[in-house]
Amino acid sequence: MVRVIALLAAVLVAPLTAAADVGGLVKKPSPYSVSETMDRLEAVLDEKGITVALRWNHGRNAADVDISLRDTEVLIFGNPKIGSHLMTSAQSAGIDLPMKALAWQDEDGEVWLAYNDPVYIAERHGIEDRDEVVEKMSNALNGLTDAAVSTE
Repeated sequence: MVRVIALLAAVLVAPLTAAADVGGLVKKPSPYSVSETMDRLEAVLDEKGITVALRWNHGRNAADVDISLRDTEVLIFGNPKIGSHLMTSAQSAGIDLPMKALAWQDEDGEVWLAYNDPVYIAERHGIEDRDEVVEKMSNALNGLTDAAVSTE
């Protein structure tokens, strides 16, 4: 039941977050540059005690090998107290964990922040016995990313 409610909520919220582009991706516009969006997300994660494992600058790395790429960064982060529960149901979920957030500037100059929807991750790996964990992850990621792109 919780999964149905979470899926219904995701479907209703998707148009508001422009997530329809790629299945399983929650996508939010950011009023900040790519770098500032990621700085803000990293600060929110740190404040909540969530471990940041890596920040990767795709744009800079592409430029280092003479490839032109608009600003694009990924942040890998996680909380093993939550994510490990998914792997106890399906170890294959480890390919999608820890979580990742991607910020990029599109061809129109808009900046976006996106992450894989935990409901999608659970469905992808056939996890049907961790609805509470998936809901907790979904709510946490929504709040963390909202804080990163907020102008308040």
